[in-house]
Amino acid sequence: MTVVGFEETRRISYASGTSFGKTGPYEQIDGVLTFGVDPHASANRLIHDLGLAPHDENGLVRFKADLSVVRPVHSEQGSGTLLIELPNRGRRRIIDTFNQTGADPSDSPPPGDGFLFERGFSVASIGWQWDVYRDDVLMGIEAPIADVSKERDPGQTVVEIRPNERHNTWLLADRVHVPLKVADLDDPDAVLYTRDYEDGEDTVISRNLWRFARETSDGVEPSNEHVYLEGRFEPGKCYQVVYSTGDTPIAAAGLLAFRDVATFLRHDSDSLLPGMGQIDNVIGYGVSQTGRMIRHFVYHGLNTDEQGRMAYDGLLPHVAGARRGSFNHRYAQPSNHSYPNHGHMFPFADTELVDPLTESKDGLLSLVKASGHQPKIFYTNSSAEYWRGDGSLITTDPLGQSDVEPDSSSRVYHFAGTQHGAGSLPQGRTGAPEGALPALPYNVVDYTPLLRAALANLVNWVADGAEPPPSKYPRLDDGTAVEQPDVLATFDRLPDITTPDPAKLWALRTLDMGPRSGEGVGSYPPKEGAAYRCLVSAVDEDGNELSGIRLPDISRPVATHTGWNTRAPETGSPDQQIPMIGFSRWFPASVAQQQADGDPRRAIEERYGSREDYESQVRSDTQSLVEAGYILPGDMELVVRNAVERYDYALEIAKAGVATG
Repeated sequence: MTVVGFEETRRISYASGTSFGKTGPYEQIDGVLTFGVDPHASANRLIHDLGLAPHDENGLVRFKADLSVVRPVHSEQGSGTLLIELPNRGRRRIIDTFNQTGADPSDSPPPGDGFLFERGFSVASIGWQWDVYRDDVLMGIEAPIADVSKERDPGQTVVEIRPNERHNTWLLADRVHVPLKVADLDDPDAVLYTRDYEDGEDTVISRNLWRFARETSDGVEPSNEHVYLEGRFEPGKCYQVVYSTGDTPIAAAGLLAFRDVATFLRHDSDSLLPGMGQIDNVIGYGVSQTGRMIRHFVYHGLNTDEQGRMAYDGLLPHVAGARRGSFNHRYAQPSNHSYPNHGHMFPFADTELVDPLTESKDGLLSLVKASGHQPKIFYTNSSAEYWRGDGSLITTDPLGQSDVEPDSSSRVYHFAGTQHGAGSLPQGRTGAPEGALPALPYNVVDYTPLLRAALANLVNWVADGAEPPPSKYPRLDDGTAVEQPDVLATFDRLPDITTPDPAKLWALRTLDMGPRSGEGVGSYPPKEGAAYRCLVSAVDEDGNELSGIRLPDISRPVATHTGWNTRAPETGSPDQQIPMIGFSRWFPASVAQQQADGDPRRAIEERYGSREDYESQVRSDTQSLVEAGYILPGDMELVVRNAVERYDYALEIAKAGVATG
């Protein structure tokens, strides 16, 4: 086995010994796994630079990763299903999400409503990201280091900077992550570029205007972890700094940790971590960044370990869109999420297709299908992944001219009218990373009940062969997949809304990563070519989406709910989208308010006779979703309560005299 050691650092009674239904109490075990992988094994052949890492006396490359397991004390009372989470930017979130704790990330998430534990699931979180500042809360990996000293040109790295406030200094990382240090502070080949918007032209900033340094209380001091720009980084613009580094962590060790922890806990844990009990099914979960990681894992056919065993029976990459990520190339920084790189390239769909723009032929599942260890996969996405320019490519050809059906082992679920992260009340505009601020208050639609049903359906499909509900997503053949400007025309009718400049909407483009791309060594900036066609869901006259799984918030609305928003003017570039955030704009409560606001949307009083009438209609729609399998019977009251709370909130907003937006 490739797990060669486990150091336990903590064992506690989970949730103070709370007993969960027939499963009983749980315990939490934290520690550090040591892996020893064979760089020459066929299962590892696609991992770049693994052969350049130091190896032990047995020829194995060793590395360590944080592990946290929450499992039934009496394993025989568990369900036999193990959920393995890839922590998002080091934060374990699976329990908080599915149990609806509402808590901040912690080293021991509270039990919430017990959704996972009442079902007897065991839950494991595995560190995988080398650029996390590890502590009690944040989980990561000690990646092996590649020795590239014998290479004449080992390549360069790139860091993207997307300011929302004026700053002179920027850490050489996405958000607050471990940077790749600059090899030479006076590097003559280092270049700083700027763009006016996401898809704009690169402009070189003169080298005498910037340096590798940071602003301190004692003045500007040299730094191999920061870049300093005289005149400051401008909010709303995009910057990229290309430079040489001597740091060579092998980021793809995280892919191997994700694979091998699954087979270890299923087959080999008795000697190092006894008490797991019989594990019949293993499900992998990732959200956003880690959802893209799962897509990368599948694309490389990594679901078979060195011993030829299947790792995951099912996978749930959530809000990952059609992209992969910065997970398997030299100098990869897994925290990167938007800069064009190896993970933004064709293929996007399950099915093997020909890309007319690059003349290449490939499919996301081609290798994993050939391996014989193909997992069941649920792709769940919000509207935001469609609006960022890639979501529709999961189910269309590259030119967006025809629908492409998901593989028979997959389902694709679009959560209509939602943003990247589940919405909640009260509505606000603050709290996004790096000072990002939307022009309009956040989308409030809580899609968690849909995600819980998806997980339960995936487990039932894997464990019992129970056929899950059919895929639901925007389609060309029924007219629900349309161009972005067609949708924005509806919003141009609404008062006090600035829609994004159509010329600045996001899209994926073909990428030429340079002559050594096949070795995992990129050239920056990459050469970008033709754009892939981006489609989004068609909307009704209110601006609410017509395709996907429509919660009562969308089918019986009291607001317009979107997966897009624009940047607040004070953060620069108000005609551009803001990543991942949507908005909810409440309907006028009365005809009088509607007329006063000049709002073309019908008033709430015209739509529903009373609160009781509204609740009755919501309950009917929710019952239909339950019968179709998109909502669990036990979550029916939760869905109804959510919708009615938003009805009350809309009327409160109107009563308080707040604008309907």
